[in-house]
Amino acid sequence: MTDETPAVDFDRLRAAAQAMIADLRRRSNVPGIEIGQTAPDFVLPDATGEKVALADRRAAGPVVVSFYRGAWCPYCSQELHAQQEILGEIRALGASLVAISPQRPDDSLSLVERLDLDFDVLSDVDQEVIRAYRLQFELPDTLREIYPALGIDLTQQNADGSWHLPVPATFVIDRDGVVRARHVDPNYLERMDPAEILDALRRLH
Repeated sequence: MTDETPAVDFDRLRAAAQAMIADLRRRSNVPGIEIGQTAPDFVLPDATGEKVALADRRAAGPVVVSFYRGAWCPYCSQELHAQQEILGEIRALGASLVAISPQRPDDSLSLVERLDLDFDVLSDVDQEVIRAYRLQFELPDTLREIYPALGIDLTQQNADGSWHLPVPATFVIDRDGVVRARHVDPNYLERMDPAEILDALRRLH
């Protein structure tokens, strides 16, 4: 740590994060798309820059679409690792998995290599898809002031240079594009359990 790097006040960090979560829940402005709704189609670049279309993935079977905050988020890395662990079972059920963040493909590539991921990790560089799935919010000033002490500058991490993030969310989408299961929670510590993903796919299968 250099003299210019502020120390992390973890009590302040926890309080600011809890206040953000409570505010997002109170305002209910990032509810995510609902079960029974048609999931918006998208075409996004993967970690190597190749375009991946949801419609193409749906043509082959159900799709699990997972939104995460970025490679800088340890909870997101844990979730992606857990999803990689059940990837064989997902594919055995005739489904595929894609993960989406607001980071650049180059940053996604480093994450793919670090976690040895074998599924599509996509970049929503202008956050258009994140908005379409009703997940986008702006990080409050209280956390913007703390994140630099954690070595996180979202204006550098996000492809669009903003302080916007997606609420972490997972959707199970059938071949017709309809959402059959979902998990959306402003609390970034809470993610869809891998067993729930597999149960939803088994019901479709």
